[in-house]
Amino acid sequence: MKTRAAAANILHQVLNQGQSLSTLLPRYQSKVAAKDRALLQELCFGTLRWYSRLDAMTKPLLEKPLKGKYRVVHSLLLVGIYQLLYTRVPAHAALAETVNACKVLKVEPFKGMVNGVLRNVQRKQDELTTKVDALPQLRLAHPNWLLKRIQQAYPEQWQDILTANNQHPPMWIRVNQSQHSREQYLALLQQAELDATPDELAQSALRLARPVDVTSLPGFEQGHSSVQDGAAQLAAQLLDAQAGELVLDACAAPGGKTAHILERQPALSQLVAVDLDNDRLKRVHQNLDRIGLAATVLQGDAAQPADWWQGEQFDRILLDAPCSATGVIRRHPDIKWLRRPEDITQLATLQGQILDALWQQLKPGGTLIYATCSILPDENSQQITAFLNRTPNALLKPLHANDTPDNPGWQLLPGAEQRDGFYYAKLSKTA
Repeated sequence: MKTRAAAANILHQVLNQGQSLSTLLPRYQSKVAAKDRALLQELCFGTLRWYSRLDAMTKPLLEKPLKGKYRVVHSLLLVGIYQLLYTRVPAHAALAETVNACKVLKVEPFKGMVNGVLRNVQRKQDELTTKVDALPQLRLAHPNWLLKRIQQAYPEQWQDILTANNQHPPMWIRVNQSQHSREQYLALLQQAELDATPDELAQSALRLARPVDVTSLPGFEQGHSSVQDGAAQLAAQLLDAQAGELVLDACAAPGGKTAHILERQPALSQLVAVDLDNDRLKRVHQNLDRIGLAATVLQGDAAQPADWWQGEQFDRILLDAPCSATGVIRRHPDIKWLRRPEDITQLATLQGQILDALWQQLKPGGTLIYATCSILPDENSQQITAFLNRTPNALLKPLHANDTPDNPGWQLLPGAEQRDGFYYAKLSKTA
């Protein structure tokens, strides 16, 4: 399948059918030539990143909206305009390849229209850009409801957050410190002519100067390193599991945090990793097998622990709660367009149910780390405040000076030190 046609099909299914980019992209990459897979990824990520801006430029140039089975042509136009405005693809090539994609998509009668709209964008680029950029939600390419929520939560930082959401994320790796120190692995990277920078917060984290195929990483297949954002690596570090302890990693798939807990502390009595999604649990097994680690991997609902665990209470629990993923939009730009305001309320309710259920599985004196890759207070500080208010035997263990019961937890914002957005709260059970 030709690259532009593949991109248009993917975008059509994301934007009009609510499907996930992470699911669709690998499927379509297998249908294009190997040399075109990176371009397909760039076209999909970039067009979704700037979707509302591109869409606002497209609509005035159409005589009437494209509907039904022809809606895919609208997605193709977005792909074409993205190339013209944001990539180094020569304009003549972007035009020709996008128009030719009509044949692959079996919409050949629209070739003239596609050609005309793209040439109009070329001619009227300054005019269109000025008009679109007058509205913050279009200039920064976020749905208005999400922009307002972030603006309300972060009145001084909201524009920086939205700007960070539209940037290309760096590639972070986690050094398996049971095999190498971070300094030793950094030296191996330098020998492989790969530049990297250690993170100040995450003790195992290195940020690569440029993304590479994992096969280029020294000893990757032997488990010497893994791909994981610097902010996500703080989960196992804050959990700080000790030798001989029974530990639960709840909502564990795809298993990066599970592996990191074991890398940091291989002498646990047992690590239990549970997730509701059986298909995603396959990734947990794959990650553990590659690194050579062992855990008890269970399929189950974290809100119903009695259904999958009849053992003793846990010394430590990592709850990587289901969330809106608004802290990782730069890695998953489709989140902006797939999420709805009502999702946040539903997710917050589910998070509270899981917290209450798992708290009963924690030993007195035990520690629970609550984590999300969200930046919305409903899922983070407000969630933990509500939990503390209804749970007399829960004690907040501050992670920094401003981590108080009135404003609990540690919120990392997207783009800070080039990390993803993440939230952490540390809770201790008093009795």
